[in-house]
Formats: sequence, structure tokens, C-alpha cells
Amino acid sequence: MAKAISPPNLYDKVSLQNPLHRAFDVTIFVLLISLLVYRLLHFSSNGFAWLLALLCESCFTFTWVLTVSTKWNPVEYRTYPERLSQKIQELPPVDMFVTTADPELEPPILTVNTVISLLAVDYPAGKLACYVSDDGCSPVTYYSLVEASKFARLWVPFCKKHDIQDRAPFRYFCSEEVPLNNSLEFQQEYNKMKDEYEELATKINDANKKSIDWNLSSGDFAAFSNIERKNHPAIIKVVWENKGGISDELPHLIYISREKRPKHPHHYKAGAMNVLTRVSGLMTNAPFILNLDCDMFVNNPNIVRHAMCLLLGSRNERESGFVQCPQYFYDGLKHDPFGNQFEVLHKYLGNGIGGIQGPFYGGTGCFHRRKVIYGACPHDIGIQAKSLTPVHGDLTEKEQLKIFGNSKELIRSAAHALQGKANTSPRLLPNLNEAAKQVAGCGYEYGTSWGKEVGWQYGSATEDILTGLLIHARVLAFRSLHATSSSLLGVCSTGGTNRDDPTKEVGNRFA
Repeated sequence: MAKAISPPNLYDKVSLQNPLHRAFDVTIFVLLISLLVYRLLHFSSNGFAWLLALLCESCFTFTWVLTVSTKWNPVEYRTYPERLSQKIQELPPVDMFVTTADPELEPPILTVNTVISLLAVDYPAGKLACYVSDDGCSPVTYYSLVEASKFARLWVPFCKKHDIQDRAPFRYFCSEEVPLNNSLEFQQEYNKMKDEYEELATKINDANKKSIDWNLSSGDFAAFSNIERKNHPAIIKVVWENKGGISDELPHLIYISREKRPKHPHHYKAGAMNVLTRVSGLMTNAPFILNLDCDMFVNNPNIVRHAMCLLLGSRNERESGFVQCPQYFYDGLKHDPFGNQFEVLHKYLGNGIGGIQGPFYGGTGCFHRRKVIYGACPHDIGIQAKSLTPVHGDLTEKEQLKIFGNSKELIRSAAHALQGKANTSPRLLPNLNEAAKQVAGCGYEYGTSWGKEVGWQYGSATEDILTGLLIHARVLAFRSLHATSSSLLGVCSTGGTNRDDPTKEVGNRFA
């Protein structure tokens, strides 16, 4: 009987050995220990200065040991997106979150380039949905997204036809290099797209300077009339809907401005991310979530496929709870004299932490499992999926409401997400507007587990650190209870198989 051929691995975990560095580290460690022993042996014959030196050198040695142990076993992940079709029959949906808070400090043209780069990724458009959270509740931001969606209908086919790598238009057109494709057809399309983008940028800049006088009393902008930035109801608008789930069209594009009232805490970005999670759970309920800051863009159109290699290629979802992509920066100073490129953080400490249990969640450029954000572990512990089934669940209705709030639609979608089921809602996105506004209300979270056990964590402006540590802690608790082998929660994706290839860099920050 012929032996069945198993599908190839979607990624490889490569150990980065450097014997020379290890030899230096061991030598330094021996010298440090020798110094401390010398201090202790001659402590009685010296005074206060000797004691102070001993304490300082002990603290330095302790810190140095922690740093070296962190990067002692560096690893790198090499992904093979071309093998996805051999491993899985159908790519899973992905919800993409973009957050912005102030149209003055974060000009809408930055947000627009981030959104356009997401709409243009090489992934079936019917599987994608882009949600933009506007904490500034600005009609300019909404107007910019509407205009950007019109431009994206021309830009996305152009990028896919000519295999453009930098799909944030501002970055592509600001390059001084002449495009390699010198055919007459390409040059005509290139000039047309450049003119279209310049027109888009002019419209957005004019709107941001209040040179456009639109009517806020009626029409599409009526929701923005007579509102204050920190005192307004929830506004949710479907800018573009891919009604048929067609792969060649644009992904869904939804604008969200959560409700804000002066007497209600808003919990900064964590609160906005939790609103995005709840609204997307009602509308599309994708099993995976990508979150980006508004001043980032995707520099590798295949980044979603690379992330899926790590998320879907693990054994029974036990090796990856989230995939953190490193941030790379363009137009930096030569040799990075001020260390602004995070070279040490990503190349050395990042790879080293990846060899232990996985990197920290960096707040942007991160792919999450929705069920992990809902409080479950990749090992399917914590909030049990079957116990959230509205009809046959083990939890009472009161307990369900305490976890996710009083939206039955959200509880139902959370049950589907925790069970690994696809979104079964046959309704169109605009029909879910009222239910989405309910979960976007500022008082919806009172008495629930949002921000504590479910979603992004409250209590600090650095919600990414708290949320990432909580996910890691769940695995540590599971391992201590069940004595399982080591599991990797955070996987640091390089965005490709070659770190030296600049086209593989992901998440470049705007200047």
C-alpha cells in the first residue's frame, strides 16, 4: 500500500546560530562573574565606595544576563505562500482595522494611503473587509475615504496587472526611479494613475483646509451636522460593499466613529479597537484580524498570505496566537545614527524572543485570531465555544450578557467565531447598521468583560503590551496545568523568505 504524501510545510522555523557571538557572550559572562567574586572576597577590607560599586556591577550583570538570554536562541520564520493551495482548500476571511484619531495630527491623506495599500493586497477581495475607526469624528476623514474608494477602483487593477510592489500610491509615485516597464501601454496607464492620484490628493488637501463647503444638513454628510468631537452618537457608514463577494472587486470598506460622551471613559485606542472588534463581528466576523495604525502602509502585497502560512500551518492552532510583523522605515538617515530604525529591536531581540515563546504584540502590523481576542486560548480553553451557543449553551443568558454585552447578534457571532464557523449572516451590511451602532455605544461595555477578559485590555495607554502579555499568560497557565510542551504564541513574520530583500519589508511608517 502506497504511503500517503503529507502536504508540504507552509513555513520553516530556522535557527540562526552564531558561535562567534556566543563565545564572546560566554567570555563576558565569565569576566563579570569574576569581577563580582573579586568584590566579595575583598569586601571586608574596603569601605562604602566598594559596596556601591558591588551593587552597581551586580545590577549591570543581572540586566546583561537577561538581555543575552533573550537573544541566545534566535530564530527566523520562512514562509511559502505558494503552498497554501496545497494545504487548504479555501483561504479564510480577514478583517483589517485602521485607527485614526485626529485629522490635524494625522492628515487624512496618510490614512487614505494606508487604506488603499490594504485594499490592493494580493488576496481574494471577497474575503477582506477594511474598517476605519475615526476617533476624531471628522467629515473630512469620511469624505477622504469616499474619494479613496473611487480611486482604488482604478488603482487596484493597475497594481495587480503590472505586479506593483509598493501599493501605497504616495510611495510609488514619489520614487525617483523610472518604472522598469517601458511599454507604451504601461506608460499611458502610469501617467493616468499619477494624474488620478494627484487629483485625489488635491481634493483631500482642499477638504482638510476647509476649502470645500459641503452640505452637512442633508445627504451623506448629515450625520456629521451639529456634533462635537467628544460628544456625538455612533456613526457607521458603508463606504463600499462587495455585495457578491467577488474576488476581482474591492473589499468592503466601512467607516466607524464610535459614540462619545463627556462623562463616559473612552479608553483611548483600546476602546476604539474593541468597538472595531464588535462591529466587525456583527458585519463580517472574519476569524482573523489585522490591525494597522493610520500612518503605516503595507509594503508587501503578499503579506496576508505570508501571515496565513504561519497561522494555518501550525499544528492544531497551538503554535501561533498572533503574527507580529516588524516595522520598517523609509528615508532614514544613513547608518541610522539615532537608532530610529529599530534595527536592534527587530533583528536581534525580536528574533531572540521568537525563539523563546514569541514576540510581544507591537500595537500595529499584527494578525490576530478573533477567538483569542474573545478570550479563548489557541488551545481552545478559557471561554469555551460550545458554552456560548445561545440555545444549548452551558452558560446562562445572564452570564453570556456579562461577557459580551446585551447584543444577541454579537453573542451569536462570537459563538460562531469561537467554534470556528464562518459568518452565516445572509443580510447586506447596511441592514446591520442599527445593531452595529448599538455595540459602538459608549455605555455598551458597562458590566461586561470587555477590556478585562475580552478584547483589548484597559488600564494603560499601552494597550498592546497588556493585551499581548495576557495572551502569553493564558498559554503559560495552560502549560502549567496540563504540562504540555512549549507552545509559541506570537510569531514574528519577516514578511517573506529573504530579510535582505527590501520588497519583503512590511509596515513601513510614514514620515
